[in-house]
Amino acid sequence: MLPYNYTEFIDGLTYLVNNNFVQMTRIDDAVKRILRVKFQMGLFENPLADYSLTKYLGCPEHRELAREAVRRSLVLLKNGANADEPVLPLSKKATNILVAGAHANNMGYQCGGWTITWQGLSGNTTIGTTILSAIENTVDPETKVVYKENPDSEFVKSNNFSYAIVVVGETPYAEGSGDSLNLTIPAPGPDIMTTVCASVKCVVVLLTGRPVVIQPYLAQMDAVVAAWLPGTEGQGVADVLFGDYGFTGKLARTWFKTVDQLPMNVGDSHYDPLFPFGFGLTTEPVKA
Repeated sequence: MLPYNYTEFIDGLTYLVNNNFVQMTRIDDAVKRILRVKFQMGLFENPLADYSLTKYLGCPEHRELAREAVRRSLVLLKNGANADEPVLPLSKKATNILVAGAHANNMGYQCGGWTITWQGLSGNTTIGTTILSAIENTVDPETKVVYKENPDSEFVKSNNFSYAIVVVGETPYAEGSGDSLNLTIPAPGPDIMTTVCASVKCVVVLLTGRPVVIQPYLAQMDAVVAAWLPGTEGQGVADVLFGDYGFTGKLARTWFKTVDQLPMNVGDSHYDPLFPFGFGLTTEPVKA
């Protein structure tokens, strides 16, 4: 698993074994488990991949399955001030829609780490549909969609938007590069949320690999969706935002209020989450 400095690792581990800091039985155990899996997979008999299957990579059937996975994994955390005044699903026939946030139009941000490269990338990294494109594909042809990555208050107020969709979140990372002591949304995400949501009805879509700090902004947001890292099929996000499908996803882990609470899990004496494990509001599909 060491892509770099492996010769130094070999030298160091050899020294530790030769000086009885690491027992050979530990080495044998690790090697045995790796070899067992390789034998079970038949890698010694057929070590190369079947290249005839490459034609299926990114095929329509696989993309449709990925799009379904996106729809079903979205978790609706907030939907209006109360159950009697839901914000979602959104109207496809709105006159003028604002889409804000760098994550709305960034394939690399949608995919996160372990995509194309180890740590992931920003920008047009692979073939797919951004959330912005998905919104444009979904709304009525007469609806005007305005994309402004980081609009100021005057821009939001002066354009008479029907509502705004704000897409913010984390930048790509993998393994230790994602370590964080504060778990906050990187700038300018928080400023975009507060500026837009202070001026127009807003739906915030979070693209993160984990729960992050949102409690300070929650009251301003009219609706909040945890979209995690949806990958290439951003159309799955629009499918649910606009009611072609209902929200059904549930939290796979507790969403904390502040990082001071962590670690915090179900059953802990100090369990006081912002959203508990298994939480997720639901909506019904809009009948055509």
